[in-house]
Amino acid sequence: MARWNGLTKTAALAAAVALTLSACGGDDGGSASTPTDSGAGSSTDGTDAEAPAAEALYVGSFLPSTGSLAYLGPPEIAGVNLAANEINENGGLFGQDVVTNHQDSSDADNANIGKQSVTALLNAGVDAIVGAASSSVTLNVIDDVVASGTVMISPANTSTALSGYSDLFFRTAPPDTVQGNALANLMMADGNESIGVLVFNDDYGTSLRDVIVDTVEAEGKSITYGRAGEEFDPKASGFASEVQAILATNPDAIALIAFDQTISILPELIGSGFPADKIYMVDGNTADYKDDFDPGTIVGAKGTIPGAFPNEEFAERLNGAWGSTLTSFAYGPESYDATMLVALAALKAGSADSAGIAANMAAVSGANGGTECTGWVECKDLIEAGEEIVYQAVAGTGPFNSSNDPSSAWIGVYVYDENNTPIWTDAVYGEVPQG
Repeated sequence: MARWNGLTKTAALAAAVALTLSACGGDDGGSASTPTDSGAGSSTDGTDAEAPAAEALYVGSFLPSTGSLAYLGPPEIAGVNLAANEINENGGLFGQDVVTNHQDSSDADNANIGKQSVTALLNAGVDAIVGAASSSVTLNVIDDVVASGTVMISPANTSTALSGYSDLFFRTAPPDTVQGNALANLMMADGNESIGVLVFNDDYGTSLRDVIVDTVEAEGKSITYGRAGEEFDPKASGFASEVQAILATNPDAIALIAFDQTISILPELIGSGFPADKIYMVDGNTADYKDDFDPGTIVGAKGTIPGAFPNEEFAERLNGAWGSTLTSFAYGPESYDATMLVALAALKAGSADSAGIAANMAAVSGANGGTECTGWVECKDLIEAGEEIVYQAVAGTGPFNSSNDPSSAWIGVYVYDENNTPIWTDAVYGEVPQG
């Protein structure tokens, strides 16, 4: 079980950089490190790309520009671009620019898109792949990536099924043992004794559900609904029967674990008389619903999102890397960290080869101890001086553990205001057991 400590930031910071998870459209995130500008290939159309010169680090992104998680694509792609830009603006790696190639991962309901995109990246000869956003999408392609000998690092995967999956797979988002534990403890700290879980049948959802159930029952509280066999079909057109089934168990609070199905489920719950301030959501659906519901519809509802809250300076840097103002910063810091760790591992290995990168990822993250450093220049100088480093992740995660998961992480807590917008209010810190 994780250990938790509270950390509260000012309301002014929350208002200044409010994290809102609505979809972005019409912006391809062009920057100096995008394939369009670098000649590395198309950013999202699934085509193969021309490989860069030998020893140049070639990073492919496998992030959503279509599907139910498309709103996560812009901040994540911006994070990859920002790290590549920072490196290239400071002399590059091995005397050459880091080259990026952005491909669409889409979602689990469009698995063919993900398969085509991964094939394009592997055929192009990328040294590392940053992605996917969805654990289910990663599980659909990871065996192909691993078989090719390519490093894969996700900025957003949380499924416990991916812990220790391969020596080539890493992630900068914490596993569900952290977020699930945080959400369950948040619900119980709010005085809820009986908890129902309305969860879709998806690896992401059931993994989170399992941790919530274990955490609640370990504290002697009860789970009224949502055990194995009580999930709902994510492709269903309506959810009235599932809502009535969970309400029939009279829970004090409900954890709603879903993606865009949430837009249909919330009106069913609230229309049946369930109080909005007893609804708790997760990173997959703690979205901005100001354009979906009447003002005040879900005021008081809460949600959790892994990751440290981005400060104003870093948020503006992400906006610059995207090319316009982002409406979400979710997993942008984790994507920046993922790309930066790959580059630092390559530098320490003395080669952009995937095997060398994989062998040095834990070391540059700080698993072996060393001198703390921030950003490319500071960390690069220490590595070139022969020192071990402890990379200070922008997302606030700790060094990789033996399962290639972050050893610690922050989980943000958000509360919905009158505009149905999630406002950052708090964060909890969790340490993941070595595994």
